[in-house]
Amino acid sequence: MLLLHGATCDSHDWSWQIDPFAADHRVIAPDLRSHGRSSEIPGDHTPKIFAEDLALLLDRIGAGPVIAVGHSLGGTVASVLAVERPDLVRAVVALDPGYGFDEEFAAGAADAFRGPDPIAVATALLSSVESTEPLPATEWLPTWHRRRTLGMSPEVVAKVFIGMFEASGDVTRRPAGEKYLRRRACPVLTVSTQTVLNIKGIDVGWDESVASVHPYSLAVVWDTGHWLQQERPSTFNALVLGWMAGLPS
Repeated sequence: MLLLHGATCDSHDWSWQIDPFAADHRVIAPDLRSHGRSSEIPGDHTPKIFAEDLALLLDRIGAGPVIAVGHSLGGTVASVLAVERPDLVRAVVALDPGYGFDEEFAAGAADAFRGPDPIAVATALLSSVESTEPLPATEWLPTWHRRRTLGMSPEVVAKVFIGMFEASGDVTRRPAGEKYLRRRACPVLTVSTQTVLNIKGIDVGWDESVASVHPYSLAVVWDTGHWLQQERPSTFNALVLGWMAGLPS
């Protein structure tokens, strides 16, 4: 299982999953380039670049095909890896994935991250998708999420979000992204939230069924915040492991 975190996050996002998943599976939880403990690297930071990094990693360590589990941006990266290197991906699990944006929303988001304070834009955006009614055990999560973003380079934050909203328009933006995502030949489990992103007054909605065409694909929606694997870890872990158990060989 390859666990892929979202933008301005790191592999610690999977602290609730690593041990339960590792009980019966090999687990690989990297930090994407310029995130967490990985080196800050110049150049583009698009989902395709991240997927190329991961393909090199999997080839180097002799792993795969994997179940690629990705949150937010990580869900996009997992999907790109499945399209570009289908030999490395057996299935995709996408948690509130970072794709399906309409053109107007994506353009407004990219413009916002070109402004003078991309860190402020990122913290505002991510705060808007936190749970509105957190459980007592998870009410500290927004502070943790915000502080990680505050500790990142503004240049990296801008590149990552512009890379997702604009530079990867053929992957993340409708209608071109729908055609690209339908190239995922493997099963896809999508777990989305009811939270609606809004930038400059534009709401974002997405129907996963238009892009997940494998007959074993499944899409579910939960009433949680964006980091659903942290808010409902036991339920999420059981869903993923149960779905995986029935994957066609």
